[in-house]
Amino acid sequence: MQIVYSPTTSSASLSLLRAARLGFSSSLSRATANSLVSSSHSSSPSLIKYRSLSSFPSFRSVRPWSHGGDWRSPLSLRAQIRSAAPVIERFQRKVATMASENPFKGIFTSLPKPGGGEFGKYYSLPDLNDPRIDKLPYSIKILLESAIRNCDNYQVTKADVEKIIDWENSSPKQVEIPFKTARVLLQDFTGVPAVVDLACMRDAMNRLGGDSNKINPLVPVDLVIDHSVQVDVARHVNAVQANMELEFQRNKERFAFLKWGSTAFHNMLVVPPGSGIVHQVNLEYLGRVVFNTDGILYPDSVVGTDSHTTMIDGLGVAGWGVGGIEAEAAMLGQPISMVLPGVVGFKLSGKLHNGVTATDLVLTVTQMLRKHGVVGKFVEFYGQGMAELSLADRATIANMSPEYGATMGFFPVDHVTLQYLKLTGRSDETVAMIEAYLRANKMFVDYNEPQLERVYSSYLVLDLESVEPCVSGPKR
Repeated sequence: MQIVYSPTTSSASLSLLRAARLGFSSSLSRATANSLVSSSHSSSPSLIKYRSLSSFPSFRSVRPWSHGGDWRSPLSLRAQIRSAAPVIERFQRKVATMASENPFKGIFTSLPKPGGGEFGKYYSLPDLNDPRIDKLPYSIKILLESAIRNCDNYQVTKADVEKIIDWENSSPKQVEIPFKTARVLLQDFTGVPAVVDLACMRDAMNRLGGDSNKINPLVPVDLVIDHSVQVDVARHVNAVQANMELEFQRNKERFAFLKWGSTAFHNMLVVPPGSGIVHQVNLEYLGRVVFNTDGILYPDSVVGTDSHTTMIDGLGVAGWGVGGIEAEAAMLGQPISMVLPGVVGFKLSGKLHNGVTATDLVLTVTQMLRKHGVVGKFVEFYGQGMAELSLADRATIANMSPEYGATMGFFPVDHVTLQYLKLTGRSDETVAMIEAYLRANKMFVDYNEPQLERVYSSYLVLDLESVEPCVSGPKR
């Protein structure tokens, strides 16, 4: 598009000069240039005229792409890929030489079962024999384990691991680290575009003659259909069933597409509508706490396309909300670039009085954290008062992380967590594996044992006995 400014002859000439600098001057004839200049004299000073370069005969002969074919034709795409193949091969060889085997393979060890055999293998943090690790917050240990397990000196380097180990000194410097999450959580409004993108990639692969079945998420993806649900029928014994039938009628095409996605893609689970709210489903069913993938054990972590993904932090799973682009990148195996966060240690003591609810506690905690300032930080709860909080109370506090501004409000795994896992149907063997792994990696909290004092960026203390019934409302 050529823009011709009309106030003076010089401005029109400048427009032509700009075109010449872009290599277009040879396409414009002198007569055409004169007509542009002369037309500018008769125009209003405030008028801006737009003329397409394609209106000039010489421009219509310019080929659109360097390979000379029609860019809309799959054949031309194949030709372009074939011509780029040597470049791609050189890039792959370069990546192969840069990426190496895990430099921490020396701490990759077995986790034995009490009755014989083994649960699997894992990267043992205590085997690093670094006293700095013992003082790290539990939430930072999850970042550390992920960096060690995924270290290839390409996407994640030994320098990144050292930054996390030296968290006490690195965090105030706002250093950047890569983080590879264990899984991705989607809800239907933000999840459908992600599945559409994967389907488009498969379609393109088919057109290029490749194997479209190779297009799959590289990490487990859980998609819960809950945000589209509406309530049309109420105060009736069959209200739930009636609303579900209307839901399927309205979204038949979308649900059919998601059902196809759940069977077509590996590593993708779609939870159908009517199963519950995404965060509750994540807490009761989807949260693994510890993964066992092909015999390799590692802590569960999740990023989700909903700000209240933080509810899972009440279960001892590190999780927070991200944007759709970040979620898709994580699905395709890319690390999330993040600033190594500061961690606010929130110590709880005492016990709530009768009649004081989790809502009262949440409002009190939120007020304290807003006053303290926790934007962009982790909040980690600890102390003897933790044993008095049910997992529902913890999940409620963690769910409010967006309200008090923290990236997440984290509750490390303890006996309360294990009891909840059994209550929600996790098998005894799974719970035993979770406890054994976390104890072996010193990521389990046992309040019956002496607690090592951990280092935090800043500290807050709350006596639960001081919490009173309260009401939240607007300021006047």
